[in-house]
Amino acid sequence: MSSEEAAAPTKTSTDDDGMSWWYRWICKLAGVLGGISCASMGVWNCVTVNPLNIAAGVWMVLTAFVLFLCEVPFCCQFVEFANAIAARADRLKPWQKALFYCGMALFPVFLSFSITTLFGNAIAFATGVLYGLASLGKKGEVSYARLQHQKQGDEEKLTDTSVP
Repeated sequence: MSSEEAAAPTKTSTDDDGMSWWYRWICKLAGVLGGISCASMGVWNCVTVNPLNIAAGVWMVLTAFVLFLCEVPFCCQFVEFANAIAARADRLKPWQKALFYCGMALFPVFLSFSITTLFGNAIAFATGVLYGLASLGKKGEVSYARLQHQKQGDEEKLTDTSVP
């Protein structure tokens, strides 16, 4: 390997997904809060005799574990495969994370619709929505720049036709 290759900065997959550092931190914070709410409401949901509520509560605790594993893997140091899963989750595109998180958050709500499952999964679902918005990227800025360029071209045409 030459010195030029060693000096060249390596670009990770998180750098080219179009997310700024502060938005990435907001998504991670939402994932942690979603994990906390899923875990606490999932345990509360398991305190019943209805089997569907228990299944929804177990799924919510599983969702919390997956959120912690993907977003903040240092919280799961006791799990041997945590770093491998976290590295794989970092390589996912934002729209893939959005579908995964929203799907995991919606399943217990469909399984047992209650206030506990609804509010417990709301922040986890919001995490998926944030990742979904990140997948849209900066498309608004590109179209705005194109409109500005067209506007300048139109103004130049008007000034050219008015001069005799």
